[in-house]
Amino acid sequence: MIKLESNNQIDKLKWQQLVEESTVATFFQTVDCYEFYQKNSFFESFVFAVSENDKLVGLACGYLVGEGKGIKNYLSSRVIIPGGLLLSSDISSEALSILLNEIKKTFAKRVVYIEIRNYNDYSCFKNQIIETGFSYEPHLNIVVPISTKEQAISNLSVTKRRQIKLSEKSGVSCVISKNIADLKGFYEILSNLYLLKIKKPLFPFEFFEKLLNEDFTRFFVVKKNDRVLGGILTVALSDKVLYEWYICGEDKETDAYPSLIATWKAIEYATENGFKFFDFMGAGKPNEDYGVREFKSRFGGRHIDTGRFLFVSKPVVYNLAKTYLKIVKTKFST
Repeated sequence: MIKLESNNQIDKLKWQQLVEESTVATFFQTVDCYEFYQKNSFFESFVFAVSENDKLVGLACGYLVGEGKGIKNYLSSRVIIPGGLLLSSDISSEALSILLNEIKKTFAKRVVYIEIRNYNDYSCFKNQIIETGFSYEPHLNIVVPISTKEQAISNLSVTKRRQIKLSEKSGVSCVISKNIADLKGFYEILSNLYLLKIKKPLFPFEFFEKLLNEDFTRFFVVKKNDRVLGGILTVALSDKVLYEWYICGEDKETDAYPSLIATWKAIEYATENGFKFFDFMGAGKPNEDYGVREFKSRFGGRHIDTGRFLFVSKPVVYNLAKTYLKIVKTKFST
């Protein structure tokens, strides 16, 4: 017997058990993450789950979001499921189909597209998901296996090791912080990065302020002479995986290398606190040049084509939006 549930109907003990047992589990499918999503006012969070014979075998946790109001909000409306679906290895094709079709039925008329952003390998579920109407798009991720601090250092290039030493000699520090002033400095740099380089919408400060206060968050701030130069916001899946959610740095600062220092300190923290992996949460499309991927590749991680699953509910609007974004990016880059 297959049973579909949503939100508060889901047994949290069974949910947690599936997180512990699933080979594709991430922080973004946990009860903690869902409860954090619910604290934010600017998007609509959701979770759907499917059980077979009273065993929870599949779950989707995500949010519906759009930018601005009116027509702008309509054109940018989308459902995002970060981290991929939480699936048991023995989920049936029927149960997986019911889960995905419920997501489509609930949101297809309200959003332009639904995107499942995987951070693990879903190759064994790929064909089943495609059969429900989702397309597969290649997308890379980089995961660093964590062993000892000495091994992590040896994974760095000679250049990176030298830059870390130069940064420390120049008076740069990087520590875990719960200070709201540090977060504001970080957010200002991050906002400029998203506006001028990434050219994608960034969540409001509300999101980051709430995230800072969660027990699963590790915020590393990079400072020099009490001035914030950057940092990295990470979240933890118990003591298994540390995820790089947001990172930024004023990397033009001479001998400071804030993005490098922030990344290294997060990996160093992972080695000292029993984590098994450090997850960079994405490294772009495999056939496109991506400078960030080159940076992330220098920390000893392995490349995985985790891919993304996409369901476009309004193809005309979706294609218009893609064309507009290409024009805007070209305009900004010239």
